[in-house]
Amino acid sequence: MRNTTIILCILASTIVKAQLNPAITSWLQNTTKTGKYYPKGNPTLTGNNILVNCQKVEYSDDFVYVTATGIPSYPTGPFNDGNPSNAENQNGIYKIPLKPSQNTGELDATVGGNIGLFINGVALFDYRDGVAWNPESNSLCGGPGNPRCPGGRDAVMAWNRDAIPAEKEGFDCAKGHPAMGNYHHHQNPSAFKLDLEVISDICNIYDAEGLYAIDSTKHSPLIGFAYDGYPIYGAYGYSNNDGTGGITRIKSGYQLRNITERTHHHDGTDVDDGPAIDNTYFLGYFREDYGYIASEKEDVLDEHNGRFCVTPEYPDGTYAYFCTVDKDWNSAYPYAVGPTFYGNYERRDVIAVDAGTIVYTPTTNNISVLKNTKITIFPNPASDLIAIQLGGLTRRNVKITLSDLNGKEISSTSIPSGSTIAYYDVQTVYEGNYLLHFDDGIIQMTRKISVYR
Repeated sequence: MRNTTIILCILASTIVKAQLNPAITSWLQNTTKTGKYYPKGNPTLTGNNILVNCQKVEYSDDFVYVTATGIPSYPTGPFNDGNPSNAENQNGIYKIPLKPSQNTGELDATVGGNIGLFINGVALFDYRDGVAWNPESNSLCGGPGNPRCPGGRDAVMAWNRDAIPAEKEGFDCAKGHPAMGNYHHHQNPSAFKLDLEVISDICNIYDAEGLYAIDSTKHSPLIGFAYDGYPIYGAYGYSNNDGTGGITRIKSGYQLRNITERTHHHDGTDVDDGPAIDNTYFLGYFREDYGYIASEKEDVLDEHNGRFCVTPEYPDGTYAYFCTVDKDWNSAYPYAVGPTFYGNYERRDVIAVDAGTIVYTPTTNNISVLKNTKITIFPNPASDLIAIQLGGLTRRNVKITLSDLNGKEISSTSIPSGSTIAYYDVQTVYEGNYLLHFDDGIIQMTRKISVYR
């Protein structure tokens, strides 16, 4: 009997530890809310009837299995570069290792297509868009509208195009776009309009948001996992790897090279010549225009765009990638993961879940979304439309109620998990002062607004 008790205690301890693993508990689950998108040329949101975020999370001793549509809770589209796709249901199951390990052998390069998964089930791609420079024809090859590259899709080309600057016109407000229906982010999934320097006006026409809003005063949230199993964080973290030193922007170790022609790689390798550096093929148009510069500063990342450090979810430390941005919060190469993985890479999409897994059901906890969260209401005073922006990442649904000063409810809305913004149309509201009530199921708070015309 005593041995049986010991075994049961060990099993219980194992389950508790597994449930506390952030790779299990961090996914945003949803089985009711469906997504919205902007049809091409139409600034009116339309429902797509596809469930957003992740629908199921299961785990074993070694893996977590995430079932997801690949559709975010924030609006997608349009894609103004001629991309004919919309975000479509991926019906995906993804098998992420719970015990990732460093690759001590030949490093795995990141690949085209999915290399990770954000916590809302949306795919992460690396820097590339499948287009490269063909030295035989002195022109671009690969990708839509271009001839195939010599050697086909798997050919190793000397100069590979960076999707972030090359495809900027095709990103929606949330900095995402689809590849044959597979909506994905190559970069930090925070809306263009929230950057300190706004480099795209797409949000002015088709307003949306992103997975999270950058808050420079807090450690950025855990927003995804790479296919080697290591976590991905937003743009800010602790200055020092041991969790001390305050909050700072975590910086890429890659810099644009000081070159006037494309004849060699950063390591000195003589390669087929690329195009001349000009207004069309500007410095930064190709990945190989960057070189990695090692730094002793702890807030500068390694060649994989990560570091071993303490984070809020991993107080004992973990290797982690960061979605890097520059001082203006514009995306900074290599953006999230790459150009090689720190850990051991495998494709993570599977047909079915292995037998014997445990379904993880999110438990009601006492962690408030609203506590210590920056709430921005603009404009205030307002005349027609009010926008309400939550800082950071929203992991719980937040109900927002508009009432008069006597407490009479006028209307209500909500910000679902994985979104950051809500709108109120106050054109039919009389001039005067009103109250916005916020409730995330844990705490409530109130903000005063004014309506004037």
